[in-house]
Amino acid sequence: MVLPIEDYAMIGDCHTAALVGSNGSIDWLCLPRFDSPSTFGALLGDEEHGRWMLAPTDAAATSSRRYLDDTFVLVTTWTTPTGVVEVVDLMPHGDRRADVLRRVRGVSGSVQLHIDLRVRFGYADALPWIRQVPEKGHHALIAIAGPDAIVVRGPELTAHGHAHTADFTVVQGETRDLTLTWYPSHRQPPKALPVGKRLKATTKWWRQWASGSQKSPVYTDEVRRSLLVLRALTHEDTGGIVAAATTSLPEEFGGQRNWDYRYVWLRDASLTLHVLLDHGFVGEADAWRNWLLRAIAGDPNDVQIMYGLAGERRLDEHELTSLPGYDGAAPVRIGNGAYTQFQGDGFGHVMLALQAARERGGKEPDFSWPLQRALMAYVEENWRRPDNGIWEIRGPEREFTHSRVMLWSAVDCAVRAVEEFGLDGPVERWRALRDEMRDDIEARGFDQERNSYTQYYGASGVDASLLQLSQVGYVAADDPRMLGTVAAIEEELLEHGLLLRYRTESGVDGLPAGENAFLACSFWLVEQYARSGRLDDAIALMDTLCAFSNDVGLLSEEYDVAGARQAGNTPQALSHLALVRAADAIAAASA
Repeated sequence: MVLPIEDYAMIGDCHTAALVGSNGSIDWLCLPRFDSPSTFGALLGDEEHGRWMLAPTDAAATSSRRYLDDTFVLVTTWTTPTGVVEVVDLMPHGDRRADVLRRVRGVSGSVQLHIDLRVRFGYADALPWIRQVPEKGHHALIAIAGPDAIVVRGPELTAHGHAHTADFTVVQGETRDLTLTWYPSHRQPPKALPVGKRLKATTKWWRQWASGSQKSPVYTDEVRRSLLVLRALTHEDTGGIVAAATTSLPEEFGGQRNWDYRYVWLRDASLTLHVLLDHGFVGEADAWRNWLLRAIAGDPNDVQIMYGLAGERRLDEHELTSLPGYDGAAPVRIGNGAYTQFQGDGFGHVMLALQAARERGGKEPDFSWPLQRALMAYVEENWRRPDNGIWEIRGPEREFTHSRVMLWSAVDCAVRAVEEFGLDGPVERWRALRDEMRDDIEARGFDQERNSYTQYYGASGVDASLLQLSQVGYVAADDPRMLGTVAAIEEELLEHGLLLRYRTESGVDGLPAGENAFLACSFWLVEQYARSGRLDDAIALMDTLCAFSNDVGLLSEEYDVAGARQAGNTPQALSHLALVRAADAIAAASA
């Protein structure tokens, strides 16, 4: 039976992540990186596509779960008629290797547990060669296919077809450990980790990281968990921030809007940088800025909207036949063809992020400003160019108003860099260009009759991305034009109290109509309400949105109000960073 998306909790080591179901099954795990092929892929199929189940054998067992405070160490408490056990799941941090540790501790009585291990490398396309080898103090199972290998240590497993299973009993006070380690198949299996020591060290590391941020005066727990999610989705070595840990979880159940989000979008990563800076995480911000500068270095004509974790440029999209999709939602896509698109908003987000880092006193590399000047030269030549917009429209390119405003903000940042920080540049020309761009936006992207900015030049409809116009300083949150835009957005895009990105039935995106409410957009509306004097409305919507988090505080990309369930890839960086921004806006308005 397919688990709801909200029934999954994430564990991670800042290189990759696993999703653990409320039923005790690890149904998604890509090793050794976020964007590696899956080893467990049941999330996008069923148990035959790979999983690692650990749960009581008693069908009457019930569970509750939580993270250890300020960590991604997951504790699941199972209660059965015969006893209680805790299962602690984690991916240890700092070992420069890929491990999953599962510790079972007897709390009371005795509980029989069942293991069901099904290894399927390469997005369930490669059934491995499996053998069991003797090890001192362990039963070890080794699975190999092509370049990948894992060693699983714990109770002795028995083969049943292509599954390996075991039953074992844990009594009060007893501890049993299970471990999984990935390694390149041409090497020898790594030695087992000491689970107790790695549990202690990993817990300490997460808590030390979380302690670097001041406590939010409002929505304290939600903000704390969201910041932790952003850190967990940041690749330790490169500084790249993936948009989500998953691919192809459907935006519309049974539909085709299934995309791979395990890459680094300039927009999402830039917005994350703002949030991290606002909450005191300067080191992470510096790491991301350095990633950004490496990724976009070179000819500005070659700048992409997204990259791989280390700045890889080729993200060719293809559809898999080895995975049938979440609850049959096909296709399952690997890679993302949007990397070839032109999106003007990315230049604005990048310049805004680098300006924010500059304002907070971060040390700027020598080549940072020359690279920004090169980007500005590109903007000067291409700002009138139609693009695919923030939502990666796969229909015809258009003159999206949001894109034009973000390009305006790029020029505005360049002007301010000269005026406020004394950097060199043709500031008079940039000021004139900034004025020309504003005149163009006001003349062609604003509907005087409706008193609203429009989705694109010549359109009559609106887009939730227009809420960012006040965020980037193009227009004040309480400006009559912004308030008129908000009224139009509420009239056109609010459904069941949440915002759609835009009306998909318009055909603007070249895809079949239909998707659920996009959570980040509703958090943007909270921010707008708070900054324009509608604090009560902001709090009411914020309370509604925070209630959509699952039991361990994670948010996906969208929410299906009618079905009362999460939708889209998870956990979603954009949802969590928008939550933090919304909470900050409420805190500022409440002060």
